[in-house]
Amino acid sequence: MMKILVVDDDVVSRVLLTEQLQSFGHEVMVADDGGEAWSIYVANKPQLVITDWMMPKVDGLELSRMIRAENRVFYTYIIFLTILRGKGSFLEAMNAGADDVITKPFDSEQLSARLRVAERILGLQHEIRQLHGILPICSYCKRIREDDDTWISVEQYISRKTQTSFSHGICPDCYGTQVKNAVGPFHPTENNP
Repeated sequence: MMKILVVDDDVVSRVLLTEQLQSFGHEVMVADDGGEAWSIYVANKPQLVITDWMMPKVDGLELSRMIRAENRVFYTYIIFLTILRGKGSFLEAMNAGADDVITKPFDSEQLSARLRVAERILGLQHEIRQLHGILPICSYCKRIREDDDTWISVEQYISRKTQTSFSHGICPDCYGTQVKNAVGPFHPTENNP
């Protein structure tokens, strides 16, 4: 199941597409122009946007460009649904950031097949993000292996990736187990009140 934003100024097309997507088991949000769609997109972060090309205010091309310019961590798959045909229209949509183009009126089987492709691509991107999230860390010293096979401290690694700086202290648990054991018990004397 995907979270899908449907954008179309034609009520009949929007309702038919919404019903079809819901019958496939997807969660659907709707907008009747690109401006409304942008607000819904920013608030809800859908995985897939199916947009009409020609709409008042903000059209599908501009909406697609806005989505691509946002540079999200999670990829949004964009399908144009349009009456426009031909290689020129297809290339214009791709140049605006579309992943696919389906001509109106849509065919349910073709739509279903295109959604499976979108799910595969989004699934692969999710796997890639997970693999990038795995840190090769030494079980003993907790240093992290870099791409060039050098080993650096966790602090250095995080500082490089996030521009974060660290200040060090000792938590109560470590103080109780590490510092007391290393220093030994404290015995006050006349010289050390």
